[in-house]
Amino acid sequence: MITSSQNPKIKLVRALLGRAKERRDANAFVIEGVRLLEEAASGDWRIEIALYDGSLSERGKDLVDRLRLKGVEIEEVTQTLMKSLSETETPQGILAIVEINQLPIPSSPNFILIPDQIRDPGNLGTLLRSAAAAGVQTVLLPPDTTDAFAPKVVRSGMGAHFRLPIHSVTWEEIQEQTKDLQIFLADMDGKSCWETDLRKPLALIVGGESEGASEEARKLVMQKISIPMSGDVESLNAGVAGSILMFEVVRQRSVSSKH
Repeated sequence: MITSSQNPKIKLVRALLGRAKERRDANAFVIEGVRLLEEAASGDWRIEIALYDGSLSERGKDLVDRLRLKGVEIEEVTQTLMKSLSETETPQGILAIVEINQLPIPSSPNFILIPDQIRDPGNLGTLLRSAAAAGVQTVLLPPDTTDAFAPKVVRSGMGAHFRLPIHSVTWEEIQEQTKDLQIFLADMDGKSCWETDLRKPLALIVGGESEGASEEARKLVMQKISIPMSGDVESLNAGVAGSILMFEVVRQRSVSSKH
């Protein structure tokens, strides 16, 4: 059992939780909780090491047994240590270091999400979760967007990371990837999404909470779209607005496929 906070494995977990550079250098990130570990284990994601403590549920213990059979390195730690590592108020008693597995971008995607200058981890996680649910085929992260593999993003993504190709790219690469697509920007001054044809192959840019979309993003945009709102509501946060627009794409495409 690991009891010391100076243990190299504990130090590695802390480093990966704390800094994007460490995650990039190690090509790994940390996931926490039984459900996320089950998702990682059922896909093509290499779990490098799993740490658990005595508070683990029966379901969690079954998972640990399965991971052992797959040859994953497993270590028990004290509950105090686990609590010091956990990003949640009520730790589930298990976390793991997972190798970042970049799912490939499909050859001709018709639905891409570009979260531009999204700095709030909760908003980015919400966008990723909604993107996975809405059938987005690729998420392209421009340079000034927060790290998709940061702990709060992973937690609020609720497993989206294991289903979506999520790639950090330059604006030149984004231009290349979207050259055959209509490019829409979520913008309060745009045309109503209800009156815009979103059935064609497209990329949706959702700008950041404070500054909106970057200059680079605006150069690519073909049309701005907005969400009709009643009353004196000025705007929705990026996570909610992007989610509504993604599901408007789904709605329009499902209606057109029935006719």
